[in-house]
Amino acid sequence: MSRFLYALLMWLVALLLPLKLLWRARLQPAYLAHWRERYGVYTQAVTGPVLWLHCVSVGETRAAQPLVHALMTHYPHHQLLITHGTPTGRATSTQLFSQAITQGRLLQAYLPVDVPCVVNRFLSYFQPQWGGLMETELWFALIAAAKRHQIPLALINARLSENSAAGYAKLGALTRQGLQQLCWIAAQTDADAQRFSALGASKVSVCGNLKFEVTPPPESVTEGQALRAWLGQTRTVIMAASTREGEEALLLDALWPTQVQQTTHKDDAPLPPLLLLLVPRHPQRFDEVAALLTSRGIHYARRSSIQLQPPLTTRPTLAPNIQVVLGDSMGEMYTYYAASDVAVMGGSLVALGGQNLIEAACMGVPTILGPHMFNFAQASAAAVTAGAAIRLNHTHQLAEAIYTLAQQPDTRAQMSAAAKTFSQAHRGTSARLLKLIQPSLD
Repeated sequence: MSRFLYALLMWLVALLLPLKLLWRARLQPAYLAHWRERYGVYTQAVTGPVLWLHCVSVGETRAAQPLVHALMTHYPHHQLLITHGTPTGRATSTQLFSQAITQGRLLQAYLPVDVPCVVNRFLSYFQPQWGGLMETELWFALIAAAKRHQIPLALINARLSENSAAGYAKLGALTRQGLQQLCWIAAQTDADAQRFSALGASKVSVCGNLKFEVTPPPESVTEGQALRAWLGQTRTVIMAASTREGEEALLLDALWPTQVQQTTHKDDAPLPPLLLLLVPRHPQRFDEVAALLTSRGIHYARRSSIQLQPPLTTRPTLAPNIQVVLGDSMGEMYTYYAASDVAVMGGSLVALGGQNLIEAACMGVPTILGPHMFNFAQASAAAVTAGAAIRLNHTHQLAEAIYTLAQQPDTRAQMSAAAKTFSQAHRGTSARLLKLIQPSLD
């Protein structure tokens, strides 16, 4: 694709963007907030030199947390700008960095549409001394504009699946020029680095995955214990983490193939009592999943209806007829993991590439991975090798895997210890990234 054709396409996106925002706002009204920023109009108070990170949504924002803290520590006289593409990403940074935002150390904004005049306005307003795009956010007009403004712009925590690499390869010179205009690329794995190099990138190094650096909030364990006390201790809690459309039905089919829960396993052994903690990836789907549970005749409760207050010993437990707790809250993934015995990784039961299994590993939760983990291929393979996770070849194996782990507490304990060891062994990415960033600022 030529740069001219790409620019025309982005102009079309800019013209249609209001319709997209209105459509998204039907389920998530926050899409209409700060809409002018998407066209490069900002009002934030810039009071010092700026370092900039682009974290499109929730996963990238959480992954960037250790790097954000490291940058604020090493560069105390700089402001940090975090740009997003989604309201949930912006809300996540508000939650994670509220103190820095209040102090004026951290600014939030939406990254504008990738049109030359608009991205020029963005760069001219904030004038960042350095910028980093998280994972695979390749916006070619923005990259070219940063080069013209002499702003070092890097791709950090970069990952590139085989499918994504094939897609970018079809863009030809546009991809090659964009990658070469970046000051450097810090890839997660050797395989990612090789794919970027094959597309024409010239300065690629392997720094590991920032997601291993994330430290769970200190209150997550206590809150998880409180949630587990409310759920009760007599049932094995299976957490379906960050599920996507179509996966909830697969889980319900596996656990309750009829509206009456089965009481025997295929080998006629009694089935352990289970409770499904179902956490959809996107908040706009909470009501949709609730409607699915109702249509299946599944008894469920919403997390938003549960008030967790001390003392724990006097808290009433969940009604015994409840089969599913719907995790309809934001920012509580670590709390959910702390309350669970086993996790099933969302995005991996259908062909969407999986979600972040590292959060489960650092909380020591044995994890079941579906057949589609291509976005986390190396991390998932390493977790399986370490004994922290098991991988399904087909979703037909889901019920068997869940019930097997539910019946084997010793196996769960071994996997939990392996998960924590696996998580600790892959730390150090933040320090490697700071070494790459420092020459740009010097």
